[in-house]
Amino acid sequence: MLKVALDVPLPQLFDYRPPAGVEPGALTPGVRVEVPFGRRRLVGLLVELSAGSQLPAARLKAANAVLDTEPVLDAATFALVRWAADYYHHPLGEACAAALPAALRAGRPLVARETRWCHTEGGAAAIAEAPRLGPRQRALAAALAAHESLGAAELEPLGPGAAAALKAFLARGWVQSFEREPPEPATPAGPPAAGPVLTAAQAHAVREIGAALGGFAPFLLHGVTGSGKTEVYLRAIERVLERGQQALVLVPEIALTPQAVARFSGRFPVPLAVLHSALGDGERLAMWRAARSGAAPLVIGTRSAIFVPLARPGILIVDEEHDGSYKQQDGFRYSARDLALVRAQRLGVPVVLGSATPSLETLQQAGTGRYRRLDLPERTGSAGAPAMAIVDLRAHAERHGIATPCVLAIRRHLDAGGQVLLYLNRRGFAPTLFCPGCGWAAPCTQCDARLTVHLRAHRLVCHHCGASAPVPFACPRCATELRPVGQGTERIEDALDELFPGVAAVRIDRDTITSRGEIESALARVHAGAARILVGTQMLTKGHDFPEVSLVVVLNADQGLFGTDFRASERLAQSIVQVAGRAGRATRPGEVLIQSACPEHPLLTRLLAAGYDGFAEVALAERAAAAWPPFSRLAVLRAEAASREQALAFLTAARDAAGAAERGPVRLLGPAPAAMERRAARYRAQLLLESASRGPLQRLLSLWLPRVAALPAARRVRWAIDVDPLEVS
Repeated sequence: MLKVALDVPLPQLFDYRPPAGVEPGALTPGVRVEVPFGRRRLVGLLVELSAGSQLPAARLKAANAVLDTEPVLDAATFALVRWAADYYHHPLGEACAAALPAALRAGRPLVARETRWCHTEGGAAAIAEAPRLGPRQRALAAALAAHESLGAAELEPLGPGAAAALKAFLARGWVQSFEREPPEPATPAGPPAAGPVLTAAQAHAVREIGAALGGFAPFLLHGVTGSGKTEVYLRAIERVLERGQQALVLVPEIALTPQAVARFSGRFPVPLAVLHSALGDGERLAMWRAARSGAAPLVIGTRSAIFVPLARPGILIVDEEHDGSYKQQDGFRYSARDLALVRAQRLGVPVVLGSATPSLETLQQAGTGRYRRLDLPERTGSAGAPAMAIVDLRAHAERHGIATPCVLAIRRHLDAGGQVLLYLNRRGFAPTLFCPGCGWAAPCTQCDARLTVHLRAHRLVCHHCGASAPVPFACPRCATELRPVGQGTERIEDALDELFPGVAAVRIDRDTITSRGEIESALARVHAGAARILVGTQMLTKGHDFPEVSLVVVLNADQGLFGTDFRASERLAQSIVQVAGRAGRATRPGEVLIQSACPEHPLLTRLLAAGYDGFAEVALAERAAAAWPPFSRLAVLRAEAASREQALAFLTAARDAAGAAERGPVRLLGPAPAAMERRAARYRAQLLLESASRGPLQRLLSLWLPRVAALPAARRVRWAIDVDPLEVS
């Protein structure tokens, strides 16, 4: 009996009989099988073989076909997927689907095949004796005589008529077709390109990582921005490649992959496999195959690349490990950063977590000695750390959201030949369209949120559900002229055009970077000096290197000072430090100005006085006192429904389904409405589970979630469990 995991939101495996003529003993877990599922045909993974089924034999259907002769995932990777599905309490079929390229889920061959053509027996003689051959047929005959077989690459130079000539030869029985695996691309010969001279701290880090190759060792590479973390990655990978092994490098954003690919490909003369969601299905499958076969010794990818199979794994690297993009926020809610640690331990290879602003969880692990901490305390350039200062918005006038001292500083740095970066984590023109007559503010009819003004598109847009409407000319209640209130990146861009006419600016946010290649084009303008001013959101804070940027202005630091989530201060500190690190990375001295109406706030004063480490020390003490992660373990049961009452009633029933004896030390808090209760016309609420350690929480979830799924109210709401959530607000 075949037990198959299918890409459906159901937790169980599905039983099928083997296809006709297939012996179960000939099958290996991990192969794909096509099966009937209702009126559909689905492709699933064979998880295990069993002697029988709980279902009557008459109800069991036979699988349609077995698609593979070998498992699509090696045993270690398949075990990782199964572990992750158990840990995050997600259906195994959906977890398996997340680990595979879409083309494989659709039934494409596991191994690439190419069609080729060759002479049939006697075909060569028949062609030679043929009385009349056209020019294209003669060219094809010559090509067949010169090669053992022909493929698409050899036919292309023969021109458009080659296909018709080939068809004629096939019809006469002179040639035949066959399929084969295409040969792996030849690995370029030669040593890697030379890198810069290492600092003492970089050399120490490289030695420590190199000495750990061949066994599991978790490292935190904590380097200030511009300290050369990437160079440490490159030197460690060089040693891995010398051992004939592969390296997997995770980056948090698609926008960072072109930069990473350029750095790594310029250094190593080896094939690279690049994996991210912007690739087409065929291209992604080709990259995945290259990683699986070992043809690509170096693999670079975003979150889902943590599941790519590797033929000869040697090291895992997670760049910008603190970044929230590593946590999947819907569906299979896994953390690629955390799974990298699990995978490295299971494979027996080192894992390097790199960041200038490590997560508090990672810092705590390093502080207890579970991770080896490697520090890069100094920048590699001659400019040194940037000078940081707070601009008090209460004491200075501002134009379009830019305070006068910042305007003067921008002019000073532009006159000195530098580039300037302005950071505001809010896209659009203005966050609110407001009526000064009656106080009306344009609301989203589907969410507990206001619509954002996008003036160039002349639209009001909800950044939560995507609802859109034209910008009205007057207040719908009192007919007063409406005003956009507040600043977004679009408004700042317009303000800069007014304040600094003739100075080219580039805006980088989700509105301007909408398709593949646009981020590369925008960054190329910056690096070429064609754009002197950069304006952007968090897309600009993540690992980009702008050697000529000498001034960074953080326009609204207060945006994250009073967040409702317990991680809000950590995220704000990380954003400020990361964006500040874009200034003064080469030879130009850097300056950072932080606009705030709360300059005495402890977070800002501590950050400026003691840096990120000083902030983290205080933040960890606060977390310990409050028993928040990393000093506890959390899970959140979230629900959304057409009414508030339905969502809360389901969560109340779910809470009651956890018996007091089973809860043990686990606390269940709530239910309570979400911070934004209504989103996309549905009401959201949550139930928080808190435990001092992982074991009791996992045991409770394993016992409790099947009961939650069986509740009558569960069929009237959408619900999901999030283990180790990034947000609980």
